[in-house]
Amino acid sequence: MTSNYWKRKGGWLRLLPCALVLQATHALAAVQGGSGFSLPMDASTNGHYIDEFIWEGVWLDIPLFAGVCVWLIWVAMAHTSKRHKAVYDHGSFRHPIAMGVCVVAVAALVLDDAYSWYESNHLVSDYLWNFKEAESNPKVVHIEINAHQWAWNARYAGPDGKFNTQDDIVTLNDVRVPNDAPVVLELTSVDVIHDFWLPNMRMKEDAVPGMVNRMVFYPKEIGEYDIGCAQHCGVNHYKMKGLLTVLPRKDYELWASTASQNTARAWDPDDTLAHWGWDWTWKKD
Repeated sequence: MTSNYWKRKGGWLRLLPCALVLQATHALAAVQGGSGFSLPMDASTNGHYIDEFIWEGVWLDIPLFAGVCVWLIWVAMAHTSKRHKAVYDHGSFRHPIAMGVCVVAVAALVLDDAYSWYESNHLVSDYLWNFKEAESNPKVVHIEINAHQWAWNARYAGPDGKFNTQDDIVTLNDVRVPNDAPVVLELTSVDVIHDFWLPNMRMKEDAVPGMVNRMVFYPKEIGEYDIGCAQHCGVNHYKMKGLLTVLPRKDYELWASTASQNTARAWDPDDTLAHWGWDWTWKKD
């Protein structure tokens, strides 16, 4: 699969020592029928960029790890020889200090600056946090997630397009989305910090009391996938599991229509605890 991912990065940041290694990971990290080696099934449109980022890190770490192992073996063998004379060192020798500074500088330049900082910033701005592009899609699905110990409440706006009204769809540990549109979530928590985790969509986001965070993903593969909590949130943290169901568009619309009608029948204006929704925070320019 040919990608324009690298063409937009700017050649001046392609460090020569790692260029071949990074380019080699594209064939490995590209979408492979919705699956990835040693990773959960990739069921999203942009999930393979996360896989790519992971494998680039792996292939960069392999030569570094091998180099450290070789150096440790050489040091161990050289300093256990009878010909080697032990020298007391206060840690002030210029040579080891210079070597340490050089190693740290190279590692920081290659991994922290060129890879971690630049790569992750582009990944975030182009794909993971590109809410403007998602919101411009007329089929975008908006969902509010309210986390608590130990479950996920989900709320969809009903036919009126407004949240926290009588025709809202409200579910517990059950999130359903179509397979042909971006899904934008707004998340908060009523008690402690939780983390809404969709491993098959390669996305997670903290749900924090007192604030609303946002997350966007692009489901592609029809099926059922786990929702987990990636923050230890109490003694029953392990039970905080939900189900994400990706449906064809027609099936999703049928479910949404039926679910909205069911919620409307159960509407109780005096049940203030059930009216936990909020006005959607993102506004179009």
